[in-house]
Amino acid sequence: MKFWGAYAAKAGIAMLVLAVLSACSSQLAATRPAPQPSARPPSPPPPTPPPVDLAGRWKLTAASGGVCFMNFGAATGAAQGTIAPEGGCPDNFFTSRKWTFEHGSLVMRSYKGEPLARLTFVGGHFEGRETNGTALTLAR
Repeated sequence: MKFWGAYAAKAGIAMLVLAVLSACSSQLAATRPAPQPSARPPSPPPPTPPPVDLAGRWKLTAASGGVCFMNFGAATGAAQGTIAPEGGCPDNFFTSRKWTFEHGSLVMRSYKGEPLARLTFVGGHFEGRETNGTALTLAR
């Protein structure tokens, strides 16, 4: 009988320890802040406008010999706008309808949104290449 009495005492102590630990963990859970929803990734920085105001009439010259005038439309400081070619443009530039300024380059696009050329601002004008590799200049 002595054995069972010691066993019952140890079992009682074990149950008491479990009850205390259980109370501690539920109190800990109650004071722990609720998990926060994952933060959304930061939005990309706004597009940088071109170094000059593009609105107005520009002359497009291709190294292959073609020349035409284009009217660029945009609000001051805009990073995109419209293009209205006047006619006689070389290659596919008669399809030009939109421009965007992306990653430091002026990208001219067709009415389908396809890139036609990528140009950078150098010495007061734009220089670059058509998608087929022909050199271009865009100046006022």
